[in-house]
Amino acid sequence: MGKIGGMPSLSEKLKSLGVKVGAKDLPPARQRNPYSIDRVLDGHPLENSQGQTYVVEARYPPDYRHGEKPTQITSSLHVIAEWAGERRLRDFPPGSFAFLDTETTGLQGGSGTYAFLIGVGRFDGDEFHLAQFFMRDPIEEAAQLMALEEFLAPCGALVTFNGKSFDLPLLWSRYIVQGWRPPFSETAHVDLLHLARRLWRDRLPNRSLGSLEIEILGAPRTGDDVPGWMIPQLYFDYLRSGDARPLKNVFYHNAVDVVSMAALFNHMAGLLADPLGGQVDDAIDLVALAKLFESMGDLQEATRLYTHGLEQDLPEPNLIEAIQRLALIHKRQENFPAAVALWEQAARHRHLEAHVELAKFYEHRLRDLEQALYWTESAVELVNQPGYPAYERRQWLAELEHRRQRLLRKRQGPQPDEDDIISK
Repeated sequence: MGKIGGMPSLSEKLKSLGVKVGAKDLPPARQRNPYSIDRVLDGHPLENSQGQTYVVEARYPPDYRHGEKPTQITSSLHVIAEWAGERRLRDFPPGSFAFLDTETTGLQGGSGTYAFLIGVGRFDGDEFHLAQFFMRDPIEEAAQLMALEEFLAPCGALVTFNGKSFDLPLLWSRYIVQGWRPPFSETAHVDLLHLARRLWRDRLPNRSLGSLEIEILGAPRTGDDVPGWMIPQLYFDYLRSGDARPLKNVFYHNAVDVVSMAALFNHMAGLLADPLGGQVDDAIDLVALAKLFESMGDLQEATRLYTHGLEQDLPEPNLIEAIQRLALIHKRQENFPAAVALWEQAARHRHLEAHVELAKFYEHRLRDLEQALYWTESAVELVNQPGYPAYERRQWLAELEHRRQRLLRKRQGPQPDEDDIISK
């Protein structure tokens, strides 16, 4: 269209402002990355009041088993709640629990570390609903955190694995950066790492989640997994290239972490609710459970478990520890016949402390100086055996010799004082 009445046309006005009209001289259209996140993973954008984030979701049926263990909570939660110091957990329905794990831009945490992927699962009716909230760009953090808060809204308890030291402090700082109060500030929390250490420290050299999946759940990971130390760099590579293909392994890693926590939580709750119900395959684990109940002050259950453990085939170090701990419980309860029987059993295994306890018992309880002297001198023989650490030998010999001299003086009876001797 030309000028009207000498006035410039709209086209000319746009040109004078530097606006290009038509397709001529326009740069070529930017091609969409063929390996963008939405083409690599079956997820979808999620919009909320803070913008968009990306979410990948999965649902697991009620009968799903992660390896050998079900994910559904089927056991009483009274004891695990007591252990965690969160008594309110006892009456929580399964839908109140959320299982959370983060993948971050740094393994050390800190204010500059982002949680670019937050995996969280909860029981929704009969299904286990897993959602993985992904930050395609750091600008999406507010939307991602808002999406997490909305997902956690029905839940009253968080379950993590090392979340007390890592995941929750990190997320707390990210909400504070946004100027928001963290949604889990009043939420009960169970960190499974600390319980795993108590239950399996004596038997398993490695209590990482990956190791527990193999040793406890019977659910080894596939070749799709990626080591945790590689994950931050894979995200940085994605931000530079837009190629999301390597992130498939990161999403797999995160999803398995979350589902494993659900199965592990159910298994641990079952162990604590019914320790002799057939879920314990190794006697060492029975002793570990006994120590846990002892630390919680339930000496009756601890005694029952120590006794059952001692009826099994225990390695000698675990056998001695179980005997020693059970004997001490009996001693505190003044059940000395039971304590003495255990000390004598330990003494047959050349356990030094058992000799000393027997010497104390015969000296102070039965006033049997001959037996007390026998066990004291037997202890001296043990300490003088070749290979006994020199520093410990010096300490023990000083104590044992003091005891031996006292017993010898007692055996000789009261001695006349010096004035009596002079007068005679």
